[in-house]
Amino acid sequence: MAKLMLEIVTPDKMFYKEEAEMVIVRGSEGEMGILFDHEPFVTPLDIGTIRIKNNGQFKIAALSQGYLQITEEKVVILSDTAEWPEEIDIERAEKARERAEKRLQQKTPDLDILRAEIALKKAAARLGVAKITGKH
Repeated sequence: MAKLMLEIVTPDKMFYKEEAEMVIVRGSEGEMGILFDHEPFVTPLDIGTIRIKNNGQFKIAALSQGYLQITEEKVVILSDTAEWPEEIDIERAEKARERAEKRLQQKTPDLDILRAEIALKKAAARLGVAKITGKH
């Protein structure tokens, strides 16, 4: 199977730079699978997980919002954050989820709903990755 180059870049570092058989990620229009020679385009990246297939095996990571650029041979992801399962602090993610849920339930006048929803999505993505990989 032909491979494409995948680069995942965060403000802090080059998170990942290797060839991959397939990349599965959540864009603004929903989940998409990307293979070598995919039609080029750019799309916003939604908070969620990324699955990277190589040699028949999948690696999974949690991603926050960002952008995805696809060319025929390369996928570049610019994300605010990216974490492998072993980097996820489950206790911290659970507390973040609880705080976000509590803020959304209280509906105080100064509540920034979008910010609380983003925090909830990030915590859910992180906990989802931990659960899928058996870390949870």
